[in-house]
Amino acid sequence: MRRSKYRRANDSKWFSGRRRIIAVAATLAAFGGIVTVTQISSASTNDGQKTALAACDNLKAGGQTKLSTNTRRTDYTTNGGTVTQHPDDGGADVATTAQVRARCREWVMNNVAQTTKGRGGKNNGGGNNNNGGAATSAPATGAASGGASDGASAPASEAATTAPADNGGNNNNGGNNNGGGATAAPTTAPPGAGLGILTNSCDTSNLPAHDGFQKGDRCVSTEFGEVGSAANNPSLLITAAPRQVNRNTAFTLQVSTRNLIRDRFLAAGQGGYYVESSVLQNGLVRGHFHTACRMLASLTEAPAPDPVPAFFVATEDSKGGATPDTVSIQVPGLPQAGTAQCASWAGDGSHRIPMMERANQTPAFDVVKIRVR
Repeated sequence: MRRSKYRRANDSKWFSGRRRIIAVAATLAAFGGIVTVTQISSASTNDGQKTALAACDNLKAGGQTKLSTNTRRTDYTTNGGTVTQHPDDGGADVATTAQVRARCREWVMNNVAQTTKGRGGKNNGGGNNNNGGAATSAPATGAASGGASDGASAPASEAATTAPADNGGNNNNGGNNNGGGATAAPTTAPPGAGLGILTNSCDTSNLPAHDGFQKGDRCVSTEFGEVGSAANNPSLLITAAPRQVNRNTAFTLQVSTRNLIRDRFLAAGQGGYYVESSVLQNGLVRGHFHTACRMLASLTEAPAPDPVPAFFVATEDSKGGATPDTVSIQVPGLPQAGTAQCASWAGDGSHRIPMMERANQTPAFDVVKIRVR
């Protein structure tokens, strides 16, 4: 049985291996809170850390994206202060470039292991170092594929460039590198072999790496992560909604979820978009759910996907689980007459609809239409 390649954030080996040090430039836009770093002594760093720190200086924040029209701009609570609502998936809470670089440097100092010079022995923790995050990996100077490695680090110029992602394969710096030999050819076929798949990684993409901010025309190398059993997959239902409302008049939607622990949310404006793999707790997805309302221009053809909705929130309350429960979503009102489409759907920690064991299951999604007068 294959060992899982996924590493959780608190695993000290999650980012080990010299190639993963190089990958830090593209990975760290989404991590943690903002930390102000006033000084990092060069005496406390080695070549590998210096390379990663230099890469941090090339990071840029994502900037402001379009926001829904009638939603509050900052987080707020409902249901007696027990439910946190994140407008536009945290899209208004925009990190600055200085903040992104500062927390990148802090993360490097806390997590990037010192490079052990010399040949032989375990190479930075070994094993399958494949977190599959948003990063891409640049080749490390002096490291052959599974062969001898002298501990040399790639130059800083490589760390700032986009290169093919590992994206789920065995990191060639992993395992016990005893100074010789080449990596053996694969003994098993990859998933989807014989089906004529177009690709299963960003290795073949000409698009730049996705960096955790809300940008299109990028390639996302984050691994899908953990998928639960069919009986534990999330489901969602809008249990109560008005048939019609007056313009600019508040109303409430009731949303019930099952098998969703609502305790993971990475703000999109901080670089938390599509960067975290799915994580299970006792077999259940950890994440949150979204609710949006948009006006439909037509009832006979699919709407344009790019206009911002009138209302959008992501709901996180540290509740939920295997037993169904219900959350009230308070919509402040819709500004124009016509037909509104209000939808709710589950999301994992990084905003994707949770995966399901089987292809013929219904996603955790529901929608209602409301007449606005």
